[in-house]
Amino acid sequence: MIAAQYQWNIKNVDQPSAEAQQVAQAVGISPIVAQILWNRGVRTEADVTAFLTPGPEQLHDPSLLHDMAKGVDRIEEAIGADQQITIYGDYDADGVTSTSILYETLNEMGAKVNYYIPNRFSDGYGPNVAAFQKLIAAGTQLFVTVDNGVSGNEAIAAANEAGVDVVVTDHHELPQELPAAYAIIHPRYPGAEYPFGGLSGAGVAFKVAQALREEIPQDVLDLAAIGTVADLVPLVDENRVLVYFGLQLLKQDERPGLRSLMAGAGIKPEELTEQSIGFGIAPRLNALGRLDDASPAVELLTTVDDSRASELAQQTEQKNRQRQELVQQISAAALAQATDDQHKERPTLIISGQNWHEGVLGIVASKIVEATGKPTLVLNVNEDGRAKGSGRSVDAFNLFTALDGHRDLMTAFGGHHMAVGLTAPADQLDALATAMDQEAVAQKLTESGPSELPVAASLKVGAVTPKLYQELAKLAPFGTDNGQPLFAFETATLAQVKTIGQDHSHLKFQLQEDGSSLNAIQFGAGKFASQLTAAPEQAAVLGAIEDNVWQGRHSLQLMVKDLRLTEEPITDARTMQLHQAMFSQPGTYVFFHQKIYQQLVQQLPATAKAVVYDGSALTPLDGETPLFIVDCPDTTGDLTAVLQQLRPQKVTAYLYKKESLSQLGMPTRAQYAKLFKFVATHQQVDVGHQLTQLATFLQIPRTQLVFMIQVFFESGFITIEHGVMNGVAHPEHKELSAAPSYQLRQQQMQTEQDLLFCTSAELIQRLHAPLN
Repeated sequence: MIAAQYQWNIKNVDQPSAEAQQVAQAVGISPIVAQILWNRGVRTEADVTAFLTPGPEQLHDPSLLHDMAKGVDRIEEAIGADQQITIYGDYDADGVTSTSILYETLNEMGAKVNYYIPNRFSDGYGPNVAAFQKLIAAGTQLFVTVDNGVSGNEAIAAANEAGVDVVVTDHHELPQELPAAYAIIHPRYPGAEYPFGGLSGAGVAFKVAQALREEIPQDVLDLAAIGTVADLVPLVDENRVLVYFGLQLLKQDERPGLRSLMAGAGIKPEELTEQSIGFGIAPRLNALGRLDDASPAVELLTTVDDSRASELAQQTEQKNRQRQELVQQISAAALAQATDDQHKERPTLIISGQNWHEGVLGIVASKIVEATGKPTLVLNVNEDGRAKGSGRSVDAFNLFTALDGHRDLMTAFGGHHMAVGLTAPADQLDALATAMDQEAVAQKLTESGPSELPVAASLKVGAVTPKLYQELAKLAPFGTDNGQPLFAFETATLAQVKTIGQDHSHLKFQLQEDGSSLNAIQFGAGKFASQLTAAPEQAAVLGAIEDNVWQGRHSLQLMVKDLRLTEEPITDARTMQLHQAMFSQPGTYVFFHQKIYQQLVQQLPATAKAVVYDGSALTPLDGETPLFIVDCPDTTGDLTAVLQQLRPQKVTAYLYKKESLSQLGMPTRAQYAKLFKFVATHQQVDVGHQLTQLATFLQIPRTQLVFMIQVFFESGFITIEHGVMNGVAHPEHKELSAAPSYQLRQQQMQTEQDLLFCTSAELIQRLHAPLN
């Protein structure tokens, strides 16, 4: 069995709503694309049109950013006075592109400007007191931070004391106490009116450049796109515009450094997408800061010297290969540790080793989380007994919250929900591991199940066509909050299963169905090849449809995100019509309603056993006896009790219900008024024989009328004797909702929503829960 890593939340956009179809027709797009946008909150014709056709008019006025005017005035004053301006950056891809954007902008404005990229290992992240003092001593008269600064209270205070102003441009979470900077330009500054808070550091730097130039700085759109994609900020609103036009510039980029970098990465400019940035350009820029000094990255991005650009690109490529080798080596050791006897049963992981390069431990932690599904800290322990590293988490576990209450065990700590960095004495790691596991219990991590993935639809292989791909491509560029649509293939057969790659770690196969085929690739899944070959028809695959270009020829392929291979112990066989074949197999058949049991008990084979659940205790089933849930219970609690007590290994859920109460709905106030007026003016009504005529007379559906009469009877509004109904004169006032039948109907309707109107995946998950 191969278990899925994620819960597939299938949206069925291949069955678009009337609203989505209307928008699709008005805008001229596929109903599937319209439904995907509808599900993502893009619903009006105007919003859809704006989303699909990004334009410069969608960029917001930079002056709306907090302190923008003040910061720009100070920078222009420094330029006019020929003061030394130092751009204080950061060592990741967002940081070096931010630095490059403002460095080029200020150079073009005639500023006396240089830049400083702090070293991850000696300076740490953000403004550093010693670094500021060194730069001031060398002549800096104004600092402009990019992609950092809002947490640099101490260093900024030191600069102020030395008479040097600091203009902060940043996008990170704002601390409770902000620094006393000359200006703080930030898209989420409290009380500010900026309309989009999701800018990256490069995005904020771009807005500063826009304000300084008093026009859109088109020549740095490529850098803004790289920083935006690299930092995983939401690819909507203004960010979508930056990346959309930045990609166009990158395809014809005249920067020698980027041209050389892309050539070394095997990226063809004409085929460049946001994925080329995320998986090709950004990791290479990040590699410099992870292993050493990131300053050469800024020179690479800004140099106009072809020879120097080529040299720097080669150095960057070499660092990236070194980074890849380190990640591979450390990941292998970390994964072995994560699955040993000491760790495999723990809900969270603290993995540690010696001589592990601290610059890549965040990547390693991500790989361990991906492989195990567990929140993970990966730490290097040095000779002094200090453990330093990074942590990564899953949606259901707030890693920052989990560790924030245990700062006494650490000497340095920071981060957010999904990622942290920390330093701790090595002798405190056991205590940290215990604290993490206790937090897993407190946050109910083990009860949360796998993380959920939104899935656009479950498709047949034949539905994957160039036309569908071209329609989906209109949603690009893809990224955070605008993910590439995922599709499930649940009925195809896998063929030509094989491993690829030097170490055979990747998986390649073909999906075949009804004469159609689709090639598929899943990275890191080579270990599943033998199982998939043995049971190719039992696999379900989830992935994104992409255009594969090989030697100039285009073909569609599936980039697999998740797969599962299992003989599902729970079968979704929900029905509104029963037939003999459903009752031909041996096993235990559970009924929740006596009437249905009496109708069907004679249909069961001699090898079957029938149980009518009435709340009494049930004996667990023997061995592999299959369980058949015949009808829909009145409450989900009854079904949960049956599953928990019988403990079946295989379940078939018919959940039969002849008529949906949810679709019928509750009677209206007007219908109740009609019946009340009738019983007040008519006596001796033979409802036992005249119910159909009464329903026709009142224009109330017969089933609904039966329910209403029962509610009136329980409320004391009528009497029924021998099938004859009479109204009660001057009945006591009672709320209809207090009647047992009314409350039962509400329970039944909720149960229908939970069991009959959910997706197949949701039903199977719901039935799995009591068995775990």
